[in-house]
Amino acid sequence: MRNDISELEKLIGYEFKDKKLLKQALTHSSYANEQKINRSGDYERLEFLGDAVLEVVSSEFLFHKYPDLPEGKLTKLRASMVCEPSLAICARDLDLGSYILLGKGEESTGGRNRESITSDVMEAIIGAIFLDGGMEKAKAHIERFVLSDLEDKALFYDSKSTLQEVLQGELRKDFEYILNAERGPEHDKEFDVSVIVDGKVLGNGKGRTKKAAEQQAAYQALLKLRDKGYVSKKY
Repeated sequence: MRNDISELEKLIGYEFKDKKLLKQALTHSSYANEQKINRSGDYERLEFLGDAVLEVVSSEFLFHKYPDLPEGKLTKLRASMVCEPSLAICARDLDLGSYILLGKGEESTGGRNRESITSDVMEAIIGAIFLDGGMEKAKAHIERFVLSDLEDKALFYDSKSTLQEVLQGELRKDFEYILNAERGPEHDKEFDVSVIVDGKVLGNGKGRTKKAAEQQAAYQALLKLRDKGYVSKKY
């Protein structure tokens, strides 16, 4: 765990006037309980606020960026950007997990790398920036760290269904997911999966669940197919 939150401020490009807000955004309820901090001292309330700010900013962004897209596709695209796996990827890019304050129990069960936690902290930081610097600062943060690489995020969100559509529809090929390895104790598993087409590995993925590993493998396969021109740009 890193204690110097000024490092994180440099990474996100925002310096808090009220440092307590950033510390609260990084505080998991397990740590708050252990340290006997007031219940409102963890990140959950900031996460609630950040989630609302993120939805407004992402909706406005997509509304203007894609003026011809109908409501259904806008909703789907927004979901791909603000879903738990996408926010966890954003958190990983910032090495956010290393700054989170966790209780000993949560730490021992791999909470620092758990997507449900890192994605929540990502939203909590958005809420903290909103309270500390206002909507424009929060919007700038979201546009820089969340509303980027839209095509890849949409592809990742729909990776399994898109891969099935491309392989079985356009290419008329069968495929299967193979579990290569399962590592770690029951409370902290890691699965290693490959997607196989014509007896060859098209993509590999790792994840805390088989589904997450398959999604990652499908995404890697789609990137290869896109490079070959089999996956067109959707947006």
